[in-house]
Amino acid sequence: MHLTHKLELFPDQKVTQMLFKEVKNAAELRQSAVEGKINAALINPTMFYIKWEVNVLVAANKAVHLQKTGKMKTRSLYSEIIFNLSPNNNISEAFKRFGISDGDTSVMVVLVHSEDESKLLADITARVSGQQVPVEDVSSLSDQAKIKKLYKVTPLEEKSGTLLDAVVCRMAIKDVM
Repeated sequence: MHLTHKLELFPDQKVTQMLFKEVKNAAELRQSAVEGKINAALINPTMFYIKWEVNVLVAANKAVHLQKTGKMKTRSLYSEIIFNLSPNNNISEAFKRFGISDGDTSVMVVLVHSEDESKLLADITARVSGQQVPVEDVSSLSDQAKIKKLYKVTPLEEKSGTLLDAVVCRMAIKDVM
């Protein structure tokens, strides 16, 4: 039901992703995350498409690197992951597009950890009032038109590469543009 990867740049760190549908307490979850009571990134899964885990791993690697070098632009590792998913440098816009909103009915939970994740997963699962589904189901929740619009993907780009290529490129170059 969940997916765990070692971070390529930081092999002592793992990233675990969980997906929930039919969530009834998104407002409570969002408020808990804002208050630091939930140690996870709570992400709107409609902004992910096929191979979503690549986006999350790129954002998490970058967030952990910035945390270790003391160069984060946000206040926490998890807010930095959400910010790093965005194609631009506007923090509030990143949270608006990629963070969960009070009325959302689905949520992607992203955890960064070094120890066994079973306790962390149990804690998150107990807090979410919704149905956990396999993370591979995220593409059924995605809004491809919304993704293309946000990342400004052109038809020419789609012919020469994939949507994933365009999205990861935008995420990677936002700091130099």
